[in-house]
Amino acid sequence: MEKDSPPSTPPRKIIHIDMDCFYAAIEERDHPEYRGKPIAVGGSSRRGVLTTANYEARKYGCRSAMPVFKAKELCPELIITPIRFDVYREVSAQVREIFSRFTPLIEPLSLDEAYLDVSHRPESAIQIAATIRRLIHQETRLTASAGISYNKLLAKIASDWRKPNGQYEVTPRATADFMHALPVKRLWGVGKVTAEKLHALGLETCADVLNLDPITLARELGRFGMELREQCQGIDTRPVTPHRERKSHSIERTFEHNIDKLEPAAATLQNLIDDLYQELHAADRIERIAGLVVKLKFDDFTTTTAEQAGTQFLPDTFLALLDEAWNRRESPSVRLLGVGVRLAAEKETNHPSQQLSLELPPA
Repeated sequence: MEKDSPPSTPPRKIIHIDMDCFYAAIEERDHPEYRGKPIAVGGSSRRGVLTTANYEARKYGCRSAMPVFKAKELCPELIITPIRFDVYREVSAQVREIFSRFTPLIEPLSLDEAYLDVSHRPESAIQIAATIRRLIHQETRLTASAGISYNKLLAKIASDWRKPNGQYEVTPRATADFMHALPVKRLWGVGKVTAEKLHALGLETCADVLNLDPITLARELGRFGMELREQCQGIDTRPVTPHRERKSHSIERTFEHNIDKLEPAAATLQNLIDDLYQELHAADRIERIAGLVVKLKFDDFTTTTAEQAGTQFLPDTFLALLDEAWNRRESPSVRLLGVGVRLAAEKETNHPSQQLSLELPPA
């Protein structure tokens, strides 16, 4: 007599919600005179960078992390508004409260996006995502896009599929076909330089990666090649992790072309420092700083980090750490620069004896 097959585990129901041009959309909402015009949020000086741009501005090629001078060259009529993090945080809290009506399993990625695990709900994830998006529009007058799938990787990719103000689902049965034609540049960790390297190998889609001999892939890309192969199969076992205490906060920039001189790295570092400070301020993490970190990734995909303990946010310290990391390089060029801070545990902050000495980044 044959044994009954064990019941299969139902696939998880994961939703990735991504607010559409969040900061810029808030500025349009609060300033009706901006509607229909190309606007961006960010630094007003020419050496500043854009935090985000609305869809009208994106038609001209403007995008986040672009220097202001470059954006103005592409779109002379571009309206650049100052960053209002207090307002963005308030709206983000409104949106997160809407999420909490449906699940306690919420993993925020930033002020404007989050993963939700709604596996315990009887309704379909499609219905829940549509309801959440409707409530967001009703209560904030903003729009959001959603990706729905059975893991975080696919849900995040799917959230871009019907932007703006739409949603898309990738089911287990549809995964193979969906990933087959997906450009590898849509995957996590594939910046412009990596995309060019993959292109040189004849790898444009996930199907191309899966058709390549794994040994060749590992030889060309190292460990990342194996990670890339898993992504191309739609594999991701990470759970949605709510209330996770962050131990670090960092931002990175992949260069359009690898650099082999310190001067352009130092110039990029200054912009990253400014952006990092704004993000820390927005996330209420300034008082948890326990150390500063600079990271370099070289053209052979090896990395090095230099760090220093301390509670002071000092641009000069970041520059010294960059110099230290740069002098370690054995490869001829650098493809990525990152800056970050180590964070003290939340219970260790706000102690009466602990004083924070903070130097603002230069204006």
